[in-house]
Amino acid sequence: MFPPPFRGNRRQWLGAALGAPLAAAWPAWAANPAAPGLLTRRIPASGEALPVVGLGSWITFNVGNDPQARDACAEVVRAFFEAGGRLIDSSPMYGSSQPTIGHALAKLRHPAALFSAEKVWVGDAARGHAQMEASRAFWGVPRFDLMQVHNLLGWEGHLPRLFEMKAQGRLRYVGITTSEGRRHTELERAMRTQPIDFVQLSLNLLDREAEQRLLPLAQERGIAVLANRPFREGALLRDLARHKLPGWAAEIGCDGWAQVALKFVVSHPGVTCAIPATSQVAHLRQNMGAARGPLPDAALRARMARDVAAL
Repeated sequence: MFPPPFRGNRRQWLGAALGAPLAAAWPAWAANPAAPGLLTRRIPASGEALPVVGLGSWITFNVGNDPQARDACAEVVRAFFEAGGRLIDSSPMYGSSQPTIGHALAKLRHPAALFSAEKVWVGDAARGHAQMEASRAFWGVPRFDLMQVHNLLGWEGHLPRLFEMKAQGRLRYVGITTSEGRRHTELERAMRTQPIDFVQLSLNLLDREAEQRLLPLAQERGIAVLANRPFREGALLRDLARHKLPGWAAEIGCDGWAQVALKFVVSHPGVTCAIPATSQVAHLRQNMGAARGPLPDAALRARMARDVAAL
C-alpha cells in the first residue's frame, strides 16, 4: 500500500507548523551564510537551504581504482566545498563514482556541509535495501540525505520502503529521477499522487520540455527539483565554445558559456539546484560562479534560449 496521496501545497503545511508569518518571510533566494554571496534555494518540504549549484558524478568520477584519478576527483570535491557547495549526486549506475566520492570524503574528513544525494537502481524492490546499504558503505556516511528512485525503475515498489526509511530517520528526503526527457508522463503521475520531496529531471538551454508541465507542477506541489544534464554531458558547451559570448552575458556576471548555461537553468523559479559534473577543478570553480551575482529574469531567459537556439 502507498501512503495517502499528498494533498495541497507543502509550503502551506510548513507555514502552519512554523507560523505563517515566518514561512511567508522566507525569500525564494538567499545568501549562504557559510559562503557569503552564494545563492541558495529552500527545499519546500523543510525550508532547508541548498546552494543552487551542486556536483554530479556521472562519467566524470567513474575512474576505477586509478589512484591519481581518484585524488584528482578528491581535489574537485575539495574545491566544491571550499566554494560553498553542498549537494553531491551519484548512483549505482555510475560505475566507480560512488567509491570515488567515498575516497574524496574520507580524504577531506567528511565535511559537515555535505548533502548526500543517492539513488536506488534495481527493478526488484526486494533487492533495493542491499543496494542502498552498499552505496552507503561506498560513501562512508551514516545515512543519505536524499534517496531517489533512479529513472523511475520499479518506483511503485521502492517508494513504500523509502517512505518507511524516512519515517525511521534513516534518510531525510525521498525523490524520483528521470533524464533526457524520458517518461515525463509517468513522472508527472508520481508527482501528483505521492508525497515525494524531490524530483530530478533534465533542463538546459536546448532541452526545455520540463518547463511546460513538470516544473510548474513541482512548484504547485512543493517539490524540490534537481536539474541534470545542464551541459548535455558537455556537448552543449563544446558547440557554444565556437561562438563569442553575447553582450547580455556580462549583464548577469557571466565570463564563460558554462555560467551562462547554469544561470539559465537555476534562474527558473521551479529549480532548486543544478548538478553539473566535472573532473577538473578549474571547471568546478567556473560552475560555482553561476551561484553568484545577478540572474536573468523571465524576459532575458527567453532571449537566452532564442539566441542559443539560433547559433
